[in-house]
Formats: sequence, structure tokens, C-alpha cells
Amino acid sequence: MDAPRTGGPPWLRHWAAEEPGTGLPWRSTLVLAAFVLVGSGFAARNQLDRQPLDVWARLLLLAGPAMLLLRHRYPVPVVFGVAASALAYLAAGYPYGPVFVSVAVACYAAIVHGHRRAAWWALGLLWIGHVLAGHWLYRYLPPAGDGPAPWGQELPVAGFVVAILAASELVRVRREQWAQQRAERAAAERRRADEERLRIARELHDVLAHSLSVINVQAGVGLALLDGDPEQARSALTTIKAASKEALGEVRQVLDSLRTPGDAPRTPAPGLDRLPELVEQAAAAGLTVEVDRHGAAAPVPPNTDLAAFRIVQEALTNVVRHSGSRTARVRIDQAPDALELRIDDDGPATGGDAGGSGNGLAGMRERATALGGTIDAGTRPDGGFRVRARLPLRQKETP
Repeated sequence: MDAPRTGGPPWLRHWAAEEPGTGLPWRSTLVLAAFVLVGSGFAARNQLDRQPLDVWARLLLLAGPAMLLLRHRYPVPVVFGVAASALAYLAAGYPYGPVFVSVAVACYAAIVHGHRRAAWWALGLLWIGHVLAGHWLYRYLPPAGDGPAPWGQELPVAGFVVAILAASELVRVRREQWAQQRAERAAAERRRADEERLRIARELHDVLAHSLSVINVQAGVGLALLDGDPEQARSALTTIKAASKEALGEVRQVLDSLRTPGDAPRTPAPGLDRLPELVEQAAAAGLTVEVDRHGAAAPVPPNTDLAAFRIVQEALTNVVRHSGSRTARVRIDQAPDALELRIDDDGPATGGDAGGSGNGLAGMRERATALGGTIDAGTRPDGGFRVRARLPLRQKETP
């Protein structure tokens, strides 16, 4: 089985893949630090009225990326620390530029880790500090002789803050959607695995229970007649051989479907056309089966055909194992929209509850329910036992 795929674009998975405890995102942080340093150098060429980039400026520029190494482990302290280093850089009169990229990455990390308010507060405090420095505290801050900043520049700064928050929230929502999709895919895969496991269990139970019941009866007959009637014992052994060969063939078919799940089966699945074989096997076990079929002989969908065959097979197996009756009656009514089955025996039960609640009856109910049909099994008023099933012939397509 393939591992569940991780949602989202590959570049975003690489950028945000590191989770707490799995290592530091040093590759992306190193690239970011280089971009901030080089980009700030280019930006300073066109901002001659600002302070030139010196050692302290570069230290402040590197402080943000350095703290971003811990953005997945400690997103709240990192977002406030990065905002503080950016505010100190701007308050020192250094040129505007890529220093805000570190702030954007820190806010993104805080928001996608569930700390939305911390990111909002950090950006809000950074913007308030920028307003104070540009309009009231400029007299006490470098560069010397600087005047108040125009209020018009606060609009693009506020737009940048809103854009960072909006982009981070968008990514957070997308990450939650991808996580939900991964969970749904994993649940669907588990559900399909469970359904396949139940299907295989039903198939193996139906094949082995029926064949082993015939083998058990014939083995008892062979042991009883081994000395007194060797020919009859030989016939019993022949029946055992045929039943075991057929059971091995069907088990091999089920196992082949496990080994090569994508390939078509080598032999067709059994259907109602194999009812004569069931009648012969039941006769070998000492049970006479009367088959009465009514309705149109139109083709039956393969799944319905297999379920009908298995239901009849299990019902006859239960007669052999649990009923004192040596006669069973199978009635099949095929209508344009449904296939109705009825299997009766006159009883009485030889031991235990004739209705039972074992795997056989449970498997029959599961087969009928899977096709949207119904099944009813229980003791009749006269002491016999009846299994009645209704299987639709027009199943709804599952999306």
C-alpha cells in the first residue's frame, strides 16, 4: 500500500516541513539571511537620506534570520523577537528593504502553528513603533536633522501588514484543508482495507465451511463402512477428494487476488449457474436438495450472482451441520429489479440454537447489506428453518 501523499505544493512542503523535534530549518534560513543582506545592500543605494549599512545594521539584519531557526519550536517568542529586531533596525535610521521578509516568515510560522493573536500583536506593535519613530520620536533618533515622515507612507506600510496577515491566514487554511484531506484519504484507505479483509474472511468461511462439512460427513461415513462396505467407503473417499480439490481451488483463487490485487482473476467467480454442483455436494453429504427457479433467466450482475451463490451455499451448509432434516428446498425468484432466495428445511435442529448468530449468518447478512438487499433467517413455526434473502439487481453506483 502506498503511503498517504502530503498535500500542498512541493516548495511549500519543503519550506514548512520541519516540525518541532525534527531538526532546525537551517537551509531555508540560510537562503533567507543571504537574501536579506544582499537585498538590503541594493536597497541602501537608493536611500541616501538613511543611515549607511554598518556592522550594527548587518547584525540586526542577521538577528531576524537567526531567530527564525527556532520558528517551529518557539513560534511566539520568535515572532516578537523578529519584530523587535526589525523595529530596532528601522528606529536606527537604516534603509528600508528586505528586513520585512524576516517578519513575514515569522508571522507565517506563528499563524500556521496556531498562534494567530501573537502574530497580530507582533505586527501591530511593529507598525505602532514605526509610526511613533516616524512622527514623534524622530528628533531623538538617527539620522541627525531628520524630519517627520509623511503620513502618506503609512498606508502602504499598513497594506503590507494586512497582506502578511492575509497570506499567512490563507496558507493556514490551506494547510488545515490538506491535513483534513490526508486524514480523509487515510480513513478511506483503512475502510477499504477493512472491507477487503471482511470480504476475504467471508469468502474463506463460505468455501471452507461448506467443503469441510461435506468432508466431515463423508469421513464419518467412510470410517463407519470401511470394514463392512469397502465400495461405499471408497465412494466417500472419492467425494472427500473432490470436495477438498474444489475447496483448494477456490482458496487459491482468493489468495491469488491478494498476491496480484490489480489483475483479473484466473477463474470466474462462482454464481447460480453452479447450483448443480452444490446439489451434488449436498447429496454426497446425505442431503437432498430440491431447486425451484422462477422468473426471467436474464443475466445477473456478477456481485449479486456471487452473493446469491454464497447465501445458498451457506444455508445448505447450515442444514447439513445443524438440522436433522435430510431434505432442503431452494426457491429462486428472479424479477426485473430483484432476486429473491428462499431456503427451507423441516428441522429439527440437532444442537444449539437453529437460528444461530455465528459467522455464517453474519456473513450472509453482510453480503446482502453490501448490495443494498435484505436477509431474514430464523425458525419457522413448524420447527423448520428458513433463510430468505432479497438482492437488488440494479445497484446504485458508489462515487
